[in-house]
Amino acid sequence: MNTFKLKIVSSRRVFFEGDCVQLVLPIADDGLKGFLAHHENVVAPIESGEMKITPAEGDEIFAFIGSGFIEFFDNTATVVCISCQRPEEIDKDRAEEAKQRAEEKLRQKQSLFEYHQTANDLARAMERLKIKNRHEI
Repeated sequence: MNTFKLKIVSSRRVFFEGDCVQLVLPIADDGLKGFLAHHENVVAPIESGEMKITPAEGDEIFAFIGSGFIEFFDNTATVVCISCQRPEEIDKDRAEEAKQRAEEKLRQKQSLFEYHQTANDLARAMERLKIKNRHEI
């Protein structure tokens, strides 16, 4: 089985480091994109969404990933992101509160910059809730 080295670093921790068979990420302007061993060299921006890791050993890992970027070079992938959480690490109440705050803030008059920032906050909260609900046992 062909594998590649993968390291995922969030602002708080190293989320994953090891050999990987497949990585699927939400790439900005491209949607979900899969990476396999010997993928062409690329640097691409990541947007908030669901990530799937298929490690060489063990079960698939699903997680929320915040914005960041991926660099795939010489059969090694490095992902740097703001946040990365497994479904069991997502606090559903906190995500719901963030969603409600963002929705309320969108109803208020804001500058264009603030509007886009609030829209991103809302998108992140909704993605966390979607991932938590999809993988909830």
